[in-house]
Amino acid sequence: MVCSAAPLLLLAMTLPLVGSPDAQASQPGHTQAGGESGQQLDQESGAGECSVNHDGCTYCACLSGYQWNNSVCSRHQPCQTLLEHRPCGCLIFCTNEAGYCQLLPPVPATLSLNSWLQMPGSTLNLTLLTSQEITNLKWFLWRTGSPSPSPILLQAGTRVSLTSSRGRVLLSIVNTTYKWAGDYICCFEAQGFRWELHQMVKVSLRATDVAQLPDQLSISCASSPGFQLSCCIPSEHLGYTASWSPGEGSEASSFNTSDSQCFVLAVRRCPAADTTYTCDLQSPGLSPLRVPVSVTIIQGGDTTCPEDSSAGAWNVTKAGHVAQAPCPGNKTGTVKRTCRPDGVWGPIHSSCTDTGLLALLYRARLLRAGQGWPDEEVPQILAQLPDQVVVVTSPSDLLALVNTIKVLAKIVASARIQLNGSALEALLKTTDKVLDMDASSLWTTARAQISAVGSNLLLAVETLARSLCPQDHPFSFGLPNVQLQTQLLRPTPPSDYRVSFSTQPMLQAHIPKHSLAPLGHNGTNVSVTSLMLRKLDHFLPSNYGQGLGDSLYATPGLVLAISIMAGGQVFNKGEVIMDFGDTNGTPHCVFWDHNLFQGKGGWSDAGCQVQAASASPTTHCICRHLTAFSILMSRHTVPKNTLLELLGQVGLGASIVALLVCLGVYRLVWRFVVQSKVAYLRHAALLNVVLCLLAADTCFLGASLLPPGPHSPLCLATAFLCHFLYLATFFWMLAQALMLAHQLLFVFHQLSKHRVLSLMVFLGYLCPMGFAGVTLGLYLPRGQYLGEGACWLDRKGGVFYTFVGPVLAIMGVNGLVLAMAVLKLLRPSLSEGPQVEKRQALLGVIKALLILTPIFGLTWVLGLATLLEEVSIVPHYLFTALNTSQGVFILLFGCLMDRKVQEALRKRFCRSQPPNSTISLNLPPVSRGKVGSVCMRVTVAGSKVPRISAAQAGGQVRMYKWIQPHQKESWQ
Repeated sequence: MVCSAAPLLLLAMTLPLVGSPDAQASQPGHTQAGGESGQQLDQESGAGECSVNHDGCTYCACLSGYQWNNSVCSRHQPCQTLLEHRPCGCLIFCTNEAGYCQLLPPVPATLSLNSWLQMPGSTLNLTLLTSQEITNLKWFLWRTGSPSPSPILLQAGTRVSLTSSRGRVLLSIVNTTYKWAGDYICCFEAQGFRWELHQMVKVSLRATDVAQLPDQLSISCASSPGFQLSCCIPSEHLGYTASWSPGEGSEASSFNTSDSQCFVLAVRRCPAADTTYTCDLQSPGLSPLRVPVSVTIIQGGDTTCPEDSSAGAWNVTKAGHVAQAPCPGNKTGTVKRTCRPDGVWGPIHSSCTDTGLLALLYRARLLRAGQGWPDEEVPQILAQLPDQVVVVTSPSDLLALVNTIKVLAKIVASARIQLNGSALEALLKTTDKVLDMDASSLWTTARAQISAVGSNLLLAVETLARSLCPQDHPFSFGLPNVQLQTQLLRPTPPSDYRVSFSTQPMLQAHIPKHSLAPLGHNGTNVSVTSLMLRKLDHFLPSNYGQGLGDSLYATPGLVLAISIMAGGQVFNKGEVIMDFGDTNGTPHCVFWDHNLFQGKGGWSDAGCQVQAASASPTTHCICRHLTAFSILMSRHTVPKNTLLELLGQVGLGASIVALLVCLGVYRLVWRFVVQSKVAYLRHAALLNVVLCLLAADTCFLGASLLPPGPHSPLCLATAFLCHFLYLATFFWMLAQALMLAHQLLFVFHQLSKHRVLSLMVFLGYLCPMGFAGVTLGLYLPRGQYLGEGACWLDRKGGVFYTFVGPVLAIMGVNGLVLAMAVLKLLRPSLSEGPQVEKRQALLGVIKALLILTPIFGLTWVLGLATLLEEVSIVPHYLFTALNTSQGVFILLFGCLMDRKVQEALRKRFCRSQPPNSTISLNLPPVSRGKVGSVCMRVTVAGSKVPRISAAQAGGQVRMYKWIQPHQKESWQ
């Protein structure tokens, strides 16, 4: 056919051909084109060829060394379906248009590599050096033995990296395997033409790439005179040939499968001794590979495991060896069973994985490594998963499926791929079926192999679910185990976001608008994705972060994952309020932290707390970050006990009344009991203890009437005041203990009244204020200040130790001072003296313990027992009864049992009777030649007392008689 007869005038250069470009730069039918001037091309001149197809379009191809330019290529389709940016040597013209083929200029670049033969695990470097400015640079790989009709795109991934500088572009591939062998193509545009450069790379096989079955064999020649060995290589390396040694008395053969080529050795005669057979693999230009298979001959007297056909075909195997069998059906891997040293078969271990699942997993891994088109292939793989999930029959299948979803999620996150609704539906269908799988036969074994398999699935599904393209919002899809709802919020000031799921009880979530408002600036759309997963929390490892302890918890079977995307970025900060419905037991609001326990994941309550709903019996969870949430019910916490709560309230009420009575007593007797400096300091410290404890108990009792939660200013202020006042109570107790210790240790050393009082005020008020203020500043911004459902510190986080720590330290110091006081009372009386005096001393010790223990706050040591998880109800009752009644103890033992207080009260209420005064004198006991002891009691009635003198054994006693107030006489 003559081109002029076609409806297109095809022109070409009239200049003689200068020769074809370098073969590495252009191939026949795939060269470059460009130019403007030319003349008509006909077949007789040999310049080119055109033909008219049945559809009326003309197919025109340039000769070697000539190509269509970029302008013409961009307006017409190529004759063959080629990748974008590749040279177009043949175009389809369906309209009347003039076109020109141009002679190619010299190649503007060179492509080199470090070595065409790569060893497994090495790094391949391809360097492109350019002499002209290039654009639209693309890298492709046409893999050796690949069935794909087109080359594979190479881009940055876990193994591929691209670096460029002026005039130089470097493509590096690390840890190469046979999957990276083939023809590397570099496509680019320069000088108005499209160019491509080629380099061929070969990669040797590794020993691990060869599957030998079995890799070891023990056989009884009496029962099995012959056996069969095989070694299989991937189908991409069909250029390998194999030979077996030794080969005497054996027959070698080979066969091909869909993904491998196997070389078989059929041994007809059993060897007399243990033998190692070797599969020698050879390929031109590649290093030889030797794969050994050891065969052990069972001799008479050897311990063996008998033949077993009940759980498969297991032949007689020598003790200590592992028997192997091929996987059944369309499975890849091996089935192994160990023969124990005592000749008993062990359990069967199978690594058999469905071939289709493995193919998807390998495809996803190569895609993440840098091979392929992520935007196209990720949805394709997701679309195949619902059909593949039905073939999951083993833990290996489950792990392969979960790993595939995990790899796809990493690709989507790194490449910022947006998925359409059909791809997400395929993902959710797959997830629903996975969560419905038998936990005992599949999940338990899979978790034993990889403990983080449940955590990996949660993170992958959560990542993929929030990658929906904006035009598919809003999106809603529900299945029994999976429900997904998305919403696109416009840049206008957003309102509150609310979502609910049809669970039983209903699961609801709410994001206040103040958390969404900062995200809608600069006209950015905000998308919110809410994902509910049922049963998944049962497949997560039982790992609990700091604050939850080592207890076992029960879960309701629901996990809620909420994600916010704005401007292509994920925002994890924001307040979310969730309602998981009415739950039994004590709930803990938690989220799944994928970073805990060295990446295995675990439950954490950081930034989350429980808030009791005021108008319903349900419990609200408030968290200040966005991730996968759930609730835990502790199996060892003390349930809400009405009697325990009543006991606490009654005790606090009695303590408040007793402290008020104590203040009234001090109001009556204060000027009588503080006449000396020591008495003043002691009673001043006790008075401040009473004031602080009274205010703390009042705040704590009133906190139960306030709505809990960080949004209640009254609740927050009450928690801060309780923290400060209870700490102040203990610090004033510490001041009392230190003052007593000073009196015991430094008897003759006197302190200034004003200096001691200043130090006590600093210790009693400024120190607790510092602790409480720093705690508020550190933990309130983190959402870890208030506890769950109460206006008090969070008991599960570090904030609670800012109260427990100082209290424990103060109790330790006060305990030491109490021990010192007891020793001082015991030392002089128990060393010598009659039994009566010993009993009096013991009674004094008991009295000191009764007085100082509540004053020093030592009953709070029972609080340590209540912090333990697995503890009975008894310590809770004791702690509540003793510490809520601490005000009563202080009134009785610290105030009313004080002798000066009693005397002052008698003086105030018994003025009609003349005051009596008793003077007791203790003298040394009477013995032969020694001074004796007389205890004289003188009762003073009125203002006149008869004179009394006493002398014993030559000793003199000087006595005093009160004649008038503040006047004394001496008695000789």
